[in-house]
Amino acid sequence: MAIGDAELAVAAAQAGALIVRERYGTALARHDKGGGDFATAADIEAERAILDMLRSARPDDAVTGEESGDSGPAGAERRWLVDPLCGTLNYAAGTMLVAVNVALRTAGATIAAVADPFTDEVFWTDGRRAAVRRAGGDEPLAPSGESRLVDVNLDPPFPNGARFRAVRLLADAGFAERFRPRVLSTSLPLTWVAAGRRAGYVTDGGLASGVHGAAGVALCQAAGCVVTGLDGAPLGSGIGGLVAAADAGTHAALIDLIAGQPVDA
Repeated sequence: MAIGDAELAVAAAQAGALIVRERYGTALARHDKGGGDFATAADIEAERAILDMLRSARPDDAVTGEESGDSGPAGAERRWLVDPLCGTLNYAAGTMLVAVNVALRTAGATIAAVADPFTDEVFWTDGRRAAVRRAGGDEPLAPSGESRLVDVNLDPPFPNGARFRAVRLLADAGFAERFRPRVLSTSLPLTWVAAGRRAGYVTDGGLASGVHGAAGVALCQAAGCVVTGLDGAPLGSGIGGLVAAADAGTHAALIDLIAGQPVDA
């Protein structure tokens, strides 16, 4: 029997996560990508395993891989977005805060899976519901702002640097009064917002639309989170960036704090 898209996304993310976990702590070749960025052998091997599974099951679909780029029909209505190791700098430094992202973007919905290689959890959505799979069982995701923990990404680029700086948000007395700040440069916190482990996540840049964030954003949206750009506008409009919040109150507070930042001349 043919595997469904959501189960395929889960299986592909698990295949990538297995390699990331097995290669952790080993000597890994680095492949320079310019601008201080690089991929490790684990990134490349994990992406190869994911793409092999996707191409075997869905040979007519297009694929965009973080390391290998675009393949398949250019005008395909179905495109897989793959980030085999989101948090490469963390991983190369011996830090287990990484994610394996697999998303299928279609005209009607985004189906996605995000695997945490070191907790053996897979957060997934079929475009309607969102759940976390652990020990073979699925538990519905339930966002909550109760923790007041908000992750802020300090990784460049900063296209909105003139009007939004993450470091200013962290230094804002109002932010510290309302929330408990955390700093993490990987898309993994998006799964935590969807699961109720974080109240929110804030980042500049184009994380929401590409291989790095498409899966996590889809999870948040399916779980019922509030997800917009930095200015509160729908994703794909406004100034860009990303604010993912567990509830409307948390989202409103974050947007107000961002809007209150001074604009550079």
